[in-house]
Amino acid sequence: MIQFILLLVGGALLVAAPIMIVQGVAGRRTVSRELTEQHITFPAGDGLPAALSRYAGRTVHTGAEARAYSDLIAGHVAAATGGRTYAEIAEEWQAGARTDERLRRLRETAFMGQSLRGTLLGAYQAWQITVLVMGLGTLCAAMGVAFVALALR
Repeated sequence: MIQFILLLVGGALLVAAPIMIVQGVAGRRTVSRELTEQHITFPAGDGLPAALSRYAGRTVHTGAEARAYSDLIAGHVAAATGGRTYAEIAEEWQAGARTDERLRRLRETAFMGQSLRGTLLGAYQAWQITVLVMGLGTLCAAMGVAFVALALR
């Protein structure tokens, strides 16, 4: 009876494994294609912070690059807003009866920057999930082989 259960579970894992791996690869290709279609390119030359200098002139097409570009945006937004968040600027703008044109533009800058960052970080997270799915697929394959081998002993 135990051999039958090992064989059944091992077989199920061996069926699930390639599905997970294929879905992970497909997800990774989708994220890469979507990022590439946006034509996001890091500035070339010395226009980047030292931590991002290795990306100079490169087009964003991986999750790691999307995260790095979101860091670049974060630096630009922080410089433009004096480190204030969208919520802080919006509160100040509303407290001033929404008449300060400089605060209105700053609020829009913070909003757009944070929206772009959120989108890029979402791509990074999706990229990371593809790694997890492919890793779990590989683990399922190894466990499936082990269970089937144990059942056939």
